[in-house]
Amino acid sequence: MRPRALWQVSVVTSREAEEAVAAWLEGTFHEPACSYADFRKGLATVSVCLSRPPDWSAVRRGQLAGALARIRACGLDLGPARLKLARLRPQDWAQAWKRHFRPMTVGPALLLKPGWSRRRPRQGQAVVILDPGLSFGTGRHPTTAFCLRQLVARRRSPQAQSFLDVGSGSGILAIAAAKLGYTPIEALDSDPDAIRVGRANARRNRVLARIRFRPGDAARLPRRPARKYWLVCANLTADLLLEHRRRLVAQLQRGGCLVLAGILKREFPAVRQAFEAAGLKVAASRASGQWRSGAFCF
Repeated sequence: MRPRALWQVSVVTSREAEEAVAAWLEGTFHEPACSYADFRKGLATVSVCLSRPPDWSAVRRGQLAGALARIRACGLDLGPARLKLARLRPQDWAQAWKRHFRPMTVGPALLLKPGWSRRRPRQGQAVVILDPGLSFGTGRHPTTAFCLRQLVARRRSPQAQSFLDVGSGSGILAIAAAKLGYTPIEALDSDPDAIRVGRANARRNRVLARIRFRPGDAARLPRRPARKYWLVCANLTADLLLEHRRRLVAQLQRGGCLVLAGILKREFPAVRQAFEAAGLKVAASRASGQWRSGAFCF
């Protein structure tokens, strides 16, 4: 088969805003982001690669520019914030992925690795295969990495523990949960493309039958759910976490834990105060770059 062309959407931004822009690109296009830093100029080029040409009309470019302006309004210096679309040869992307993506361990229980890696798991270590299908991040973004660490740290085998992922994106958290033995598992996302990608990635990892992917978001969570979960992950923006905090807390069973990520450092105190007022306590917290994430438990 002749390799297909790829399209690369890039943003030139400041080093300070590199992680925030990467998270935004991943959330917008549901593809893994990669960054290339120019230390001399203090800039970073953050990119995602797409298997189909995106809508690049004047209206769409205006929407994307508006989203970047909202990130700037949060207090981050975005630098030039230049948007660019380029057509790539697929072999260039494949080689770049192989150069920059290495296996990643999360505690002693989980290994994330690309399909070409010969890295062998330790005894009893679960493995998630992340192939460069342009639809699966590496798990290294600080917010995703925190959620993965909490999945590992809070697993109590052989106890049955349920898991809910609100804003599942590529499905990496739900797939990791399935590999670690959580059950039942539900993964919600408001974007139909994210649901499709999540299912494809779960199928690739042979855990599709153990995960229920369905449309949904924090705004549609029931206030009195029929089922509650032992562990809930919500890797969302701080404004959504605050707006829907009662719905999120309602999904949690007594003794369970709510993992919140996607929060800028300066926003974390307000999030912490709101969820502590709802009856939870911070059990773990971690800062990395511009981000701070937290695990809130009863």
